[in-house]
Amino acid sequence: MSLTELTAAELSAKLRSRDVSAPEIARVHLDRIAERDAEIGAFLSVEPELTLAQAENAQRMLDRGEGGRLTGVPVALKDNLSTVGTPTTCASLILEGYRPPFDATAVALLRAAGAVFVGKTNLDEFAMGTSTENSVFGSTRNPWDLTRSPGGSSGGSAAAVCDHMAPLALGSDTGGSIRQPAALCGIVGFKPTYGRVSRYGLVAFASSLDQIGPLGRNVEDAALLAHAISGHDPTDSTSLPDSQIDLSGLKGGALRGLRLAAPRELFGEACHPGVRECVLSAVDRLRAEGAEVAEISLPSIDYGVTTYYIIAPAEASSNLARFDGLRYGPRLEGEGHVGTVAATRGRLFGHEVKARIMIGTYALSAGYYDAYYVRAQQVRARMTAEFEHAFGEFDVIVSPTSPVVAFPLGELSHDPLALKMLDLCTIPANMGGFPAISLPCGLSEGLPVGLQIVGPIRGDERVLQIAYAVERALAG
Repeated sequence: MSLTELTAAELSAKLRSRDVSAPEIARVHLDRIAERDAEIGAFLSVEPELTLAQAENAQRMLDRGEGGRLTGVPVALKDNLSTVGTPTTCASLILEGYRPPFDATAVALLRAAGAVFVGKTNLDEFAMGTSTENSVFGSTRNPWDLTRSPGGSSGGSAAAVCDHMAPLALGSDTGGSIRQPAALCGIVGFKPTYGRVSRYGLVAFASSLDQIGPLGRNVEDAALLAHAISGHDPTDSTSLPDSQIDLSGLKGGALRGLRLAAPRELFGEACHPGVRECVLSAVDRLRAEGAEVAEISLPSIDYGVTTYYIIAPAEASSNLARFDGLRYGPRLEGEGHVGTVAATRGRLFGHEVKARIMIGTYALSAGYYDAYYVRAQQVRARMTAEFEHAFGEFDVIVSPTSPVVAFPLGELSHDPLALKMLDLCTIPANMGGFPAISLPCGLSEGLPVGLQIVGPIRGDERVLQIAYAVERALAG
């Protein structure tokens, strides 16, 4: 079996038993990228010399008996995570060539742990999209079918893990951008509780919704990466005062007696029949293993997409104001200060980014703030309260991750509303800050379907434990 086919946990075991070296693992993954990425388009930048230097350092750590379970293990990084000395473009012309002078906290933690970075992955520009078609550097293709989308906005990270170019990757999730591409690529994607992973160094899209999280080929791998990047960070004012996500009970869960809630709003007409059938079949398997499943109603879900696409663009319009061509990145000269800013932003931001900035600015403007933004926040609070009430009666909430399987590239690019509706199932977890994970549960039309598990705030360990038990049950 090729080293690229091994999980992160298996690679870690081989490294610690001295069956293989970190540079050897790095080289085979770099070779895989060189062989496959011209077709897939998962990476925006790969710097083999830096990767091999990190691998040599990781091997020295291992030789000294230092490091942990990710020392020497390759990790791909979404290109909106600040990485010192390495291009961080957010797939946008306005940051083309930008090399940050600092690491994001999650990146710094992985660097200190001896993880080996194999490259920066493609995304929808500034993480705004659900198909990885909004990247100015080209679309990413789904390894299951190169004519189809891997999902977004973390499509590059998902495709890299799916196609064995890296066993692990980091993504960011604002409305489902880790979980939806994980579902469409047939891998695992985990969004931790808001605040469990520092957002410092993540180029902000919507600050009250953004969360960094892991993608891997199974739950154990995703949990290993979540553990490594979590914990309190004083440089992030929204960081929770919690310790790292604890893995000690990961494999100790059972399905018998587990109380699962299935919201009917997430299994309705918006969900493709093949996806619904696949998820319900998986739920039946869990019921056969002793889990108790009940259908519930969470009415505010019907307003989730509308609410999200007021709040997220409003925050984006503020966050992206810093990209004006005056402090960093390219600058296009115009007539005076205003003309220069207008020329830079007008020509270097892509269509989707400009559209969301304008929508957000409008929603925050005088005369419309109360009618749109305030009302959206009220709906958000109602949605959060409904979910929290459900968690008083049930352990977790289960649903499809994406209402559809991977769709043909270009099929929805001229139907922005249809693309945005693909976030129906994933948005609620961001609205309430809840931990949520997607794991494969079968195929529809020969393409992967994802099962989503959502838990209460700070219930990350429990969500991962349940996901591990579910993964084993579905594989049995």
